[in-house]
Amino acid sequence: MPRISAVSPPYEGDVGNQLEAMMPPGVPPILLFRTFVRNLPMAEAMGTWGRYELSKGLSLSMRDREIVIDRTCARCHCEYEWGVHVAFFANRVGLTAEQVTSLTQGASTDACWTTPRDCVLIDVCDSLHDTSRVDDVLWARLSGELVDTEILDLLMLCGWYHAISFAANGVELSLEDGSPRFADVL
Repeated sequence: MPRISAVSPPYEGDVGNQLEAMMPPGVPPILLFRTFVRNLPMAEAMGTWGRYELSKGLSLSMRDREIVIDRTCARCHCEYEWGVHVAFFANRVGLTAEQVTSLTQGASTDACWTTPRDCVLIDVCDSLHDTSRVDDVLWARLSGELVDTEILDLLMLCGWYHAISFAANGVELSLEDGSPRFADVL
């Protein structure tokens, strides 16, 4: 049972407008957003950054983005957000079942990872999660694979999904219907 209940339809006024702005056209709002609008000024402020993180304006590819989000959410034990992203994006960005399993419980050294770019993305997520830093050796690998704009987007994306994970876990969001569970890939 969530600690803060999500709003239920019908969504009216500013709440309805905010939920509409947070979702693709015609897609019903997810529980996370329906909970965030309980604090409408916060949801409005988050909307701008969230739209950027999921937009074509982000310098990382959609595949890079989803590797970072899935890994970060898994490391934060945020089954809710991990499941939403795996359900909506994993197939779209070409993540195999083995890669989704590895992002959930494996390492960049798993056989399913064959590009240095994918491996460094995972390692940076792990380093930031474990130490809140990127050491010089990892930085050298990172800067050999990504340009400065991509590195900055990567660092902020990882931090953003830590924040999302903390909020979703803190309120104990129920999982979305039809979203995968960690147990599905273990």
